[in-house]
Amino acid sequence: MTQLDSSRGSVFWGGFWMILISVLLFWLPGIGGFIGGLVGGKISGGIGNALLAWLVSSILVGVLFATLGTVLTGMIAIGAIAGLGALFITLIDSGGRFLGAIVGGLIA
Repeated sequence: MTQLDSSRGSVFWGGFWMILISVLLFWLPGIGGFIGGLVGGKISGGIGNALLAWLVSSILVGVLFATLGTVLTGMIAIGAIAGLGALFITLIDSGGRFLGAIVGGLIA
């Protein structure tokens, strides 16, 4: 393993930090996602890894909302509708996270 390979970063940890920071900064729509994407993109280690981390984190958040909506209501149809509504709201945050991931990947 060369020095270059060990400093590339991690898609898993990049996606993890994207989700965590976006959740903690939910009260700043768009800006919180941008900051999460910036940090996650930097941790991912490059633009390709940052975009993969963004994609995985966006899908994971949507699935998480749909699952939690189903668990909390006990009805699959209502949970799916609630999950889709929450997914629409997270798309706004996802756009900021996408731009942040690109900038963070460029910085890495």
